[in-house]
Amino acid sequence: MSDPFHFLDDSWSPATSVFHWVGVTCGSLHQRVKSLNLSNMALTGRITREFGNPTFLVSLDLERNNFQGNLPQEMARLHRLRFLDLSFNKFRGEVPSWIEFIAFTANSLSGYLPNGLCNGLPILKGLYLSTNKLRGHMPTSLPNSLIQILSLSENESDGPIHSEIGRLSNMQKLALGTNHFTGIISQKIRNLVNLAVLAMEKNQITGSVPISIFNISSLQILSAWQNNLIGEIPKEISNLIELEELVLADNSLSGSLDTEIINISGLRIIDLSSNNLSGSLPPNLGSILPNIERLFLGSLTNFVGTIPHSISNCSKLSILDLSDNKLTGLIPNSLGYLTHLQELSTSLRTLFALSCKIQVRIPHEVGNLSSLLDLRLSGNNLFGSIPITIGNLRKLQHFDLTNNKLTGFIGDHICKLQHLGDIYLGKNQLSGFLPNCLGNITSLREIHLGSNKLSSNIPPSLGNLQELVVLDLSSNNMVGSLPPEIGNLKAVTLIDLSMNQFSNEIPREIGGLQTLVHLSLRHQKLQGSIPDSMSSLVGWEFLDLSDNNMLGTIPMSLEKLQNLKDFNVSVNKLYGEIASGGPFKNLSSDFFVDNEALCGSSRFNVPPCPASSKLRSNRKKLILLFLFVAIAVVFVPMTFVLLWIRYRRDKSVPQQADLLSTVSRERISYYELLRATNALSESNLIGSGCFGSVYKGIFKGGTAITVKVFNLQLDAAFKSFDKECELLCSLRHRTLVKVITSCSILDFKALVLEYMPNGSLEKYLYSHNYFLDIRQRLSIMIDVACALEYLHHGCSSPVIHCDLKPSNVLLDEDMVARLSDFGISKLLGEDQGDLYTKTLATLGSIVPEYGLEGLVSTKCDVYSYGVMLLETFTRRNPNEFDGELSSKQWVSYSLPGAVMDVLDANLVTQTGSRLQMELDVRRH
Repeated sequence: MSDPFHFLDDSWSPATSVFHWVGVTCGSLHQRVKSLNLSNMALTGRITREFGNPTFLVSLDLERNNFQGNLPQEMARLHRLRFLDLSFNKFRGEVPSWIEFIAFTANSLSGYLPNGLCNGLPILKGLYLSTNKLRGHMPTSLPNSLIQILSLSENESDGPIHSEIGRLSNMQKLALGTNHFTGIISQKIRNLVNLAVLAMEKNQITGSVPISIFNISSLQILSAWQNNLIGEIPKEISNLIELEELVLADNSLSGSLDTEIINISGLRIIDLSSNNLSGSLPPNLGSILPNIERLFLGSLTNFVGTIPHSISNCSKLSILDLSDNKLTGLIPNSLGYLTHLQELSTSLRTLFALSCKIQVRIPHEVGNLSSLLDLRLSGNNLFGSIPITIGNLRKLQHFDLTNNKLTGFIGDHICKLQHLGDIYLGKNQLSGFLPNCLGNITSLREIHLGSNKLSSNIPPSLGNLQELVVLDLSSNNMVGSLPPEIGNLKAVTLIDLSMNQFSNEIPREIGGLQTLVHLSLRHQKLQGSIPDSMSSLVGWEFLDLSDNNMLGTIPMSLEKLQNLKDFNVSVNKLYGEIASGGPFKNLSSDFFVDNEALCGSSRFNVPPCPASSKLRSNRKKLILLFLFVAIAVVFVPMTFVLLWIRYRRDKSVPQQADLLSTVSRERISYYELLRATNALSESNLIGSGCFGSVYKGIFKGGTAITVKVFNLQLDAAFKSFDKECELLCSLRHRTLVKVITSCSILDFKALVLEYMPNGSLEKYLYSHNYFLDIRQRLSIMIDVACALEYLHHGCSSPVIHCDLKPSNVLLDEDMVARLSDFGISKLLGEDQGDLYTKTLATLGSIVPEYGLEGLVSTKCDVYSYGVMLLETFTRRNPNEFDGELSSKQWVSYSLPGAVMDVLDANLVTQTGSRLQMELDVRRH
């Protein structure tokens, strides 16, 4: 057994009493080892026979390590062992019959569940098989067992949930979520009198919710969301006096949401959204749900009534979703009135009431909700001004009051929201000036203020918003010149300033917006010519300059904009020839009407250009051709050199489509992230590391994502999050995992990354269910080399990964390798060849001096790459070797006489025979 991070070094020694060893608990009666917990320590190697010696051992927890191989036969002597957790390891072999609890969560188990699954385990009480690839129906042997906990969630099981399940009278937790189970819920489930958790979400279960289920008075969690359930929710649900979570969202449930249905005082979470329920919120909501923390009643299109004043008594409420309903009336002032809801004012984080018919002023008391992160009240009939107290919501990240009847000014108090990411105030009647201090909210990514009555100029301070992606000021009365500072918005993809009264020229600095895709300056008073600098915006798709006073010619250089689909310059004073190449080949003649003297091809419905113009044009072309030939003769060798360098380095700039999909994604809210990951449930957990945990999530549209949640209890977590955000946002390469967006609040930080469906290289190397041939392995290692070369030589400052290993090499749908996990990487300056760091990478795959001294340089990554290259073709983990022998030395000792002994045995089968022949030829 190897301890690469030295968790056990200080205590596990003969000089220290076993009572003080880390992870060891001794019994008070016999003073013998009773419990051994070595979870989450990154231990590697095999379990030795000595693990069979502590015969008084009752609990053994080896979760989340890198153990492999079989359990030693000597462990059969552990007759008192009742709990065994081997989750997140690489064990294989048979399971001893004397075990009470088995945990194989998040391994790579596959195949069908055997009918006699529990026949050889007579005293089994807990079976954890979630997050694997198991198929088939539920085992028929289960009713003959003493099992109390059964977790089969996140598999590929199917078939009905048979009625025999009712014979499991000892069952306390039944988790069957995220499978393909069908049929109805049997009435015999009422016999599970000890059941506390019933989770059947994300299946294909049909029928109604059986009344018999509400006779299980011990039930605490009922989760059956995203199925095909129909009918009404029985009023007998009020019999579940212990119920804490009721989640039945995304079904076809109907009927009225009566008081009896939610009259359970212990409920903490209710999610009935996206059903066909009708009715209204009970007037006494606050008194019948005093412990409610999250209330989701969104997308209930038949839901009517008002928001009751009693909701102020829900002092623990943190998320309230009432969006897409038919609620009317007022927003209660008491919602934020401290005298009535002291705790609510500090705990409410999300308030949704979209597309209702609420007609009222926004109460000043809303400013008391000091922990609010997300405020969305769009599509209502709100009137009056935005209260000054909004400035007290210092943690607010998303602010949406679109499509109301708000009037007055956007005051400077809005600038106190220093964590604001998105502001949506469009389709109101707001007037006055755009606050100059808006440019101080550097976290802003989207500004939507269109369709108002704003009458100021664009403050130059907006150029400070380096992360701004969308700027929409359309349909206002804004005046003045476009500030040159607009060219500083380096991340912007959409600018809509149409239907205003801007004047003077378009600043040439706009040519620096390399990420810009959409620009609309329609219906202004703009003058001057079209800047030639616009031709540098190669990703441009939409440009509307119509209905202005633009003069001069259309630059021929715009022919280079191959992605341009809409280019409207109608109703101006332009003259000269319309280009006919590039994107102009597909443009409509309507885009050029009502100008002064445009000429060109007849398909544009303009007259042909004069012959003199063509002669001048041809003369210019000859001069340009002569200059080009002269320059080519001089610089051809240099061009080939540059092309060779570019070929070696690969492209460091991503395709525009990828870039757009990255930067145009709005910052995800904490609520949206919870919905995507099933509230960060264990069933969504992919893995964990020293800085936090990784979850799989699904956006509402079905897009799979990876969510990396940082452990903020670690001292380095904040720095790690900031560094990884900065690093991943700046690095663009086809062999690096791409960041999509992030979620950052005071007590929670996470990255949303591209999901890699084929898992890691480690899975393919060490799982018996997968195989990589020699070409695939070579291709993967070439991809990793390209990524490494980009990190070291393709950035302004070298980036050191520090932790190259197969588990950090992920594979996309095309089996292209993507390098991931920059949590411990460091940026090096040009004069810093070596950087001292306290971060230690996985021992066995790094330069020995680095592991001992903490020194890091680009050479460390190259060394680690070599070790990983050996591991890929030998399928031998570098931590397997004992003593001073390393994988590098092992391979060296085996060459040249024992090449086939070094190579992975799987390569010397089938296709491997050809490799053997080639090696034999080369020896002779």
